[in-house]
Order: sequence, then structure tokens, then C-alpha cells
Amino acid sequence: MSTTSEIAKMIDHSLLHPTLTDAALKAGCELADKYQVASVCVKPYAVPDAVTWLLDSEVAVGTVVGFPAGNSSIDIKVKETEQALQEGATEIDMVVNLGKVLSGQWNYVKDEMFSILEPVRKYKALLKVIFENDYLPEDDLKIRLCEICNELKVDFAKTSTGFGFVKGEDGKYGYKGATDHDLALMRKHCIPEIQIKAAGGVRTLEAALRVKALGVTRIGASATATILDGAIQELGPYDNY
Repeated sequence: MSTTSEIAKMIDHSLLHPTLTDAALKAGCELADKYQVASVCVKPYAVPDAVTWLLDSEVAVGTVVGFPAGNSSIDIKVKETEQALQEGATEIDMVVNLGKVLSGQWNYVKDEMFSILEPVRKYKALLKVIFENDYLPEDDLKIRLCEICNELKVDFAKTSTGFGFVKGEDGKYGYKGATDHDLALMRKHCIPEIQIKAAGGVRTLEAALRVKALGVTRIGASATATILDGAIQELGPYDNY
């Protein structure tokens, strides 16, 4: 049986929408602190502010690298990572180079991941590798990414950015995000030491409990208040109340 505290510590409160103002970012960090979540995931420029706002909190500060399309060069991704770590981020969510994945350029993909992992390890931080599964039509591609994550022993394999919109036959854009199929696949093919993060579409307590049952230990969510208010109602108050 899950507790509200356990659900809270699964959540990375996502503050990544392009239009978020400084005031909205600060309010988001305050909400994350109020609900005692695992971390906030902020835009790179917001790391110093988030660190200041959460200075006396147990909520970690994370940020994104190569977000959301993964198209930056390796050198730029490394520099982005190093700057974020120097400014106080302790969790890095990086987007793989999707064109290289789809081209089967696995040496490049592994080198990119390794290059970012080096500064992450130096700062004793965590690395989450975003697959962006909506752009990967074949399970074999996701499995190979899991295998590279295994070889390098990254900390998390993550489904999506939440911004990987794919154009449908009707001309409209949409995304699936964290599907049960992909989560089960990633949990199966990643070694136990690598945790699975679900991002995109987990907006209710019911959804959080469902992905938890599939082996997910972190959730990227903007609907944090909805999830945890539901948890308080259904599961009871936090353990330390």
C-alpha cells in the first residue's frame, strides 16, 4: 500500500513550459516545497533562482539539457550540464540526439551520454536520460537505448519531455507521453540499478499509482497539486504530519 509521502517523493515538479514567468517559477518552487516532492525541474536559466528559493528545503533542484529536441552538439550539452551543476543543480535530465538514434549511430549516442555523465558524476549529481519515445517508432530503438544506459550505469531512463509533439495524419500535433507499454519495456530492459521516470500524461493519483505498479520511481508532473491532494484524500496525510 502506497502512502502520500511515498507518492510525493516520486514527483519531479515540472516547471518547463516556455511561457512561465519568474513569478510563476517561484510559485512553482513554493508549491514543490509545500508538497514535499522529490525535486523541481526548471529551465536552465532558472537554476540559480530555484536554488535560492529552495535553500532551506529538502526539494532538489534539477534542470534539462538539450531540451526539448536534443539537437545541440555534444560540447554544448556538456557546457550546459557543467553550468547547471556549478549553479547548484543536482539532477540533470538530458535529451538524446534523436536523429542519431534513428540513424543507428550508437557510438555517437553512447559518447554523448558518457560525455554528460562525466561532470554529473564529478558533482555527485543524478543523470536522467530522456528517450522521447513518441519519436521512436520501434521498440528495438528503445531497447538499445536501455542497453547503453546499462553500460554507462546512468541513474534514470526517462520516457519523454512532455513536448515531443508528433504530427498526425489529420495534420494536428499531439503526444502519448509515458505509455504503459513503454514503461514496462524500459523497466524490463534496464538493469535494476537504473530507475524509470515517467513523464507526459501522469496527472492523477490513479495514473501515478498505475505507473508505480509498473516499476516507475519518479514522475515528471505539472499536475502535482492534483495528484497529491488526491493522495491526501485517498491515502491519508503525510507520514510526518
